[in-house]
Amino acid sequence: MSKQVLVIGGGAAGMMAALSAAEVGASVTLLEPNERLGKKLNITGKGRCNLTNNCGLEDFLSNIPCNARFLYSSFSRFNAQDTMAFFEELGVPLKTERGNRVFPVSDQAFDVSAALERRLKRLGVSLVRDRALQLEIADGEVRGALGERRRYAAGAVILATGGVSYPATGSTGEGHRMAAEAGHTVTPLRGSLVPLRDFGVGRELQGLSLRNVGLAVFEDSRKIYTDFGELVFTHFGLSGPLILSASAHMRRFGERAYHLELDLKPALDEAALDRRLLSDFKKYGNHDFCNALDDLLPKKMIPRIVRDSGIAPRQKVHDLTKEQRRGLLQILKHFPVVIAGPCPVTDAIVTSGGVKVKEIHPATMESKRIRGLYFAGELIDVDAYTGGFNLQIAWSTGRAAGLAAGAGGSSSETGK
Repeated sequence: MSKQVLVIGGGAAGMMAALSAAEVGASVTLLEPNERLGKKLNITGKGRCNLTNNCGLEDFLSNIPCNARFLYSSFSRFNAQDTMAFFEELGVPLKTERGNRVFPVSDQAFDVSAALERRLKRLGVSLVRDRALQLEIADGEVRGALGERRRYAAGAVILATGGVSYPATGSTGEGHRMAAEAGHTVTPLRGSLVPLRDFGVGRELQGLSLRNVGLAVFEDSRKIYTDFGELVFTHFGLSGPLILSASAHMRRFGERAYHLELDLKPALDEAALDRRLLSDFKKYGNHDFCNALDDLLPKKMIPRIVRDSGIAPRQKVHDLTKEQRRGLLQILKHFPVVIAGPCPVTDAIVTSGGVKVKEIHPATMESKRIRGLYFAGELIDVDAYTGGFNLQIAWSTGRAAGLAAGAGGSSSETGK
């Protein structure tokens, strides 16, 4: 008789876990309360689905700021190249873009989720629309789970319910609650890849999008991260790809103070920018200072720059001193934004924190506390920077959990 495996959660990690268990002969039931599988997967990468990053092991681990070594085994066994081959074989042609980011050629996330659904059906995975309420555990071993509709008996249970970001997709923290009830430690949950709140700059510049700016993140007075790209000012602060990436490096709010410096003219070094200022000021020599920056800056940003420069708005440009020009140059290259904190975790792309990795066998994702209980994906206390790394964590941990649960035998028995 085949082993009964219950997978709770039909996201990226859950689908990978379910089909992997089925591939080794298990009888698999996949519980998912949403009408569609992969609801969060379908909105990743603005609907394009950056499904992995085409890099090697060390590059992968270097993009995981917390508990990276825990993933060494699962990623070694199912890495980015394995993921790419897997989806190509499922009929999803892929392409690699800037930063080794991998997308479907179609730019449609639904092609990824649809391919996974087809594979699940071919393998005979039973999909049940139900919400798990609690695990059933006896004598230190999982026996199944109780759902809203009925009880599900199983010899192995894989929890893959996601984090607490984007709760509308079904990531409500129920998996963390069930893990805690089973005796696991759940580290504090917070948002990563999340917009940032500031102290009013965003509100003043609300709606302004900057496409090519440099950014430096400072923790107290120490520079901890630099990047280049696009951001947008909002009513609460800042968002956009550049800010989401930066937020993943700002992990000690409440203990440390953070501020950003924006380089509004990253293509020009200070000497070149000074020459540009001299050229513009020659052109607008008889104008008021506040009317001499239209060629240099977006109109919405000019009042803020004028104020921060300390130069009187109506001072004639031909009267500006070298020191005043130097001060303006510094603001353009180091525009300051003090960060108040991250937006709520519900606004985050991924959740930081989760089931403590020291309580999980890294090769199999099995619990060290409850036999037959496995974890996969965002539920675990691992998260990564942007670029496809978080979905690769889902694929690698889901694969490890599914193969181990489906094959049978606990990690303690196999010596893993």
